[in-house]
Amino acid sequence: MSPGPHSRPWRIVHSEASLGWGGQERRILAEMEVFRAQGADVTLWAPALSRIRSQAVSRGLAFEAMPDGRLRFPWAVLRMATFLRRRRIQVLNPHSSRDSWIAGLAGRLAGVPLIIRSRHFDVPIGNPALSRVVYCLLADHIITTSPRITQSLRETFALPESRVSTIPTGIDLNLFRPDGPRAEVALPDAARSLPLVAMIGVFRRAKGHETLIRAASLLQRAGFHCHYLLVGEGPMIPLSRQWVGELGLEASFTFLGEREDIPELLRRIDLLVMPSLHEGIPQVGLQALACGAPLVASNVGGLPSIIQDGVTGALVSSREPEAWASAIRGALSDREGTREKAARGRAFVAEHHGLDRMAEALRKVYLQYLGPTG
Repeated sequence: MSPGPHSRPWRIVHSEASLGWGGQERRILAEMEVFRAQGADVTLWAPALSRIRSQAVSRGLAFEAMPDGRLRFPWAVLRMATFLRRRRIQVLNPHSSRDSWIAGLAGRLAGVPLIIRSRHFDVPIGNPALSRVVYCLLADHIITTSPRITQSLRETFALPESRVSTIPTGIDLNLFRPDGPRAEVALPDAARSLPLVAMIGVFRRAKGHETLIRAASLLQRAGFHCHYLLVGEGPMIPLSRQWVGELGLEASFTFLGEREDIPELLRRIDLLVMPSLHEGIPQVGLQALACGAPLVASNVGGLPSIIQDGVTGALVSSREPEAWASAIRGALSDREGTREKAARGRAFVAEHHGLDRMAEALRKVYLQYLGPTG
């Protein structure tokens, strides 16, 4: 990617305390890679045993280990502050709760000119009085992934419009496109002629796996048969397997585990479903639209920002298996209408959610605080 007209060789640090690997962690690396390609000096601070650390190292990104444990908190702040001051870091961007305290305090000690707090999830702030320190005192600007998260934060902390920006994750449109190879998936013989419905994401309660499984049971009892692919890892896998077993759906579900061939999978399936209980603007939703994969999603969080019901996909109330069964059946029964929605979805993502747009929006925030010569 070529530098934009206002690109600067900024010195940028991102931090992430999570040990897991999901959309938030992928977004961080996407930001780092796009600015590295433009000549910026980018570094990640994260726990040594985290998945984002191993992914960053495999991509040749600079990494520093974040000390963990409450007793090491003061040491973590001082160590990071020393690094920030020595490297004259200009942009510091923490992404999770614990590292926001470490990075925010370190950034203030080191005099970093721009501290950004990113907020990825559409969930209520647990302790607004305490969180106000992180969002208002230890950060100069907040970046969210959806307008709904932006509105919530502005209302919670009485923030002016200039302090919060909505910047959805950008998608690599060269990688996520309708044409290209399709994934090989080992399926039971009885499933080879059935429509493939996939759910891609970390197995946690907020993603709504239970809703999909119960909707699948309703469809099967009604004589409408599909095969379901559950892609990802996470703490809810045992319980999800238990639900599948209790409803007698073992032959209808394949647990694929974590996959890196997401573009190929999206081109292979007939429908992607996202029965989330809450969301920002999920990358897999944008990726599906970019690949031309039909999409049915919950009417929550940032999902209505990328899916226009009946135009680029379908929106369904979360936690309602009956509504989900009806939406899945409708999408798979009206193949022509579903394909037309998918094509319009691809055009929408190409216009609004490419990597270039994300990078340009981030550059504008940086320039707002650092100026053209920052």
